[in-house]
Amino acid sequence: MRKLKLGIPKGSLESATIELFGRAGWDIRSRSRNYFPQIDDPEISCALVRSQEMAVYVANGTLDIGLTGLDWILENDVDVVEVCDLVYSKSSDRPCRWVLVVPQDSPIQSLQDLNGKKIATELVNFTRRYLEQHGIEAKVEFSWGATEAKAVEGLVDAVVEITETGNTIKAHGLRIVCELLQTHTRLIANQGALNDPWKKQKIDQIALLLQASLRAHQKVALSMNVPKGKIAKLVALLPSLHAPTVSHLYGEGWLAVETVVDSDKVRDLIPRLRAAGAEGILEYELRKIV
Repeated sequence: MRKLKLGIPKGSLESATIELFGRAGWDIRSRSRNYFPQIDDPEISCALVRSQEMAVYVANGTLDIGLTGLDWILENDVDVVEVCDLVYSKSSDRPCRWVLVVPQDSPIQSLQDLNGKKIATELVNFTRRYLEQHGIEAKVEFSWGATEAKAVEGLVDAVVEITETGNTIKAHGLRIVCELLQTHTRLIANQGALNDPWKKQKIDQIALLLQASLRAHQKVALSMNVPKGKIAKLVALLPSLHAPTVSHLYGEGWLAVETVVDSDKVRDLIPRLRAAGAEGILEYELRKIV
């Protein structure tokens, strides 16, 4: 049987990726000390690969597709096809940022102040190219970890580090000078795999359902009963993908209304709907929006 070789990012994104595939319809189960998770699809084989290396293995054909950040695609500078964006992470749905960070009392206020300085980062190649594009001559060295500590301890003049909120950076007494890159997860593919009709169909299926799951994760469905005389006022309160669905209930005088709304707006919306005359309001999660 033919198989599509899928790379799952090992590390911080592993559990979030497996959860996303679960919502999309694939049950992936990691096994202790095993780099090849089980998946309930006989047409797919999985391998755990570090995000930093994913683009390399997809580019050379070891994997047909994989999930990794835009940052590591740019860092490795290899030939892969970006199939679709998948904005998710282990803790939020916000893109992460690579930022230039210095101690609070550092005289460095801008990129131009980095000339002749030493910078530590995991994102070495991208940072070097970024500085060169801005006419900055600085020494960029690879950091094996604890990158922020190198700036705190004065081992380097600045670091380029990834962050979501910047709170950890501030907590360490550091300051963000500027943002170099916003990154989020992307589904990438080998061009040879996309040239294979069977593999391309499978890749398109995966991309469609992963994106549908992410869209649904940000929405909820609402249904409610509304007196006919209050329907116009109530519908005016309702956001939806297109327009709310309104249907007649058995008997006179009442209508059923269904709609899809952003999940972060529900806590304010439901009291307003109740005040406008809605009854029997139900909220339920969605699995996919295609």
